[in-house]
Amino acid sequence: MTVSDTTASAPPVLRRRPILVTGGAGFIGSNLADRFASEGHDVLIYDALARPGVDRNLEWLKKRHPEKVSAMIGDIRDEASVADAIRDAQAVFHMAAQVAVTTSLADPREDFEINIRGTLNVLDALRQRGERIPLIFASTNKVYGDLADVELEKTNDAYKPRDPAIRDVGIGETRPLDFHTPYGCSKGAADQYVLDYARSFGIPTCVMRMSCIYGQRQMGTEDQGWVAHFLIRALQGEPITIYGDGCQVRDVLDISDAVSAYASAWKRIDAVQGRAFNLGGGPSNAISLRQLLTHIEEVIGRPVETVYDEWRAGDQRYYVSDARLATRELGLKQPVSWLKGVAALAEWLQEERGLTRSGSSPSRLQNAEAL
Repeated sequence: MTVSDTTASAPPVLRRRPILVTGGAGFIGSNLADRFASEGHDVLIYDALARPGVDRNLEWLKKRHPEKVSAMIGDIRDEASVADAIRDAQAVFHMAAQVAVTTSLADPREDFEINIRGTLNVLDALRQRGERIPLIFASTNKVYGDLADVELEKTNDAYKPRDPAIRDVGIGETRPLDFHTPYGCSKGAADQYVLDYARSFGIPTCVMRMSCIYGQRQMGTEDQGWVAHFLIRALQGEPITIYGDGCQVRDVLDISDAVSAYASAWKRIDAVQGRAFNLGGGPSNAISLRQLLTHIEEVIGRPVETVYDEWRAGDQRYYVSDARLATRELGLKQPVSWLKGVAALAEWLQEERGLTRSGSSPSRLQNAEAL
């Protein structure tokens, strides 16, 4: 399949009122598209295919759903192209973004153009349609800043809050917004635009402030997608660089659970419009980088070489989502255990990239998946 093939197939799907997924060839977007196409919906992918490896995700989608998935290859900064993609959409899942803090520091203007102007292009195209077309937006926990005021202590290779309330449930939506780094500013501003377009123009929007999502079809890099990145490096026998001391903690959420949350937000949009939800694995799936590395060594059956470097700008030493509001309002189930999910991702990466787990055995992987 070529890019011209996907572009040529877009008009018929447009006429069938598809679900539009911007950034739909990316990690979360491709999994969303697969879910909706599997349920019988027509899906239109809008993606610039700028991120290495996402073209494979698009090829996979087209092969699985040749009659249901089409694509428009375009840039979210192109106002006219975005309007064309939105013209007949019945719902929009806006995943297209510049996703790395490091990239935003290197080129803050491009980060602004993609994350703020691109989001405004989507919102205004919906406003000009004059219909109540739902928009579900992928935001980030970075809208809460570096959380430097949260007092921490180290326990078992992990930072934990001294405040028992935060330690027990995580960071809630009532936490004041505090944008740090150009990425935090651009995603935070987009987050607020999406919520305000519900207030000002009556567009049914919903915001997901995501923690760390991981799983199949993730092309992890050092700058974004750290769970997959660690696994890829470990399976290839390459060293992993840890910025800071490795005790920083995140809650991780399997992609299947994230997709279910997005799908539920659409189905319940009348009840949740104009609201933001923290989306993550919560305290039961909170791990430090060191704890993940230990588990990866168990899964692949050999030590992982690590190199330590200075802390990076804006890096939170601790962030765990209080996901109780999303669980209640979106009807979410208990999330997949990170032990099982990471083992499953290792298996997928081995098959997808032809990577091996030297020294590992089937029994070790099966034991991990049983947890």
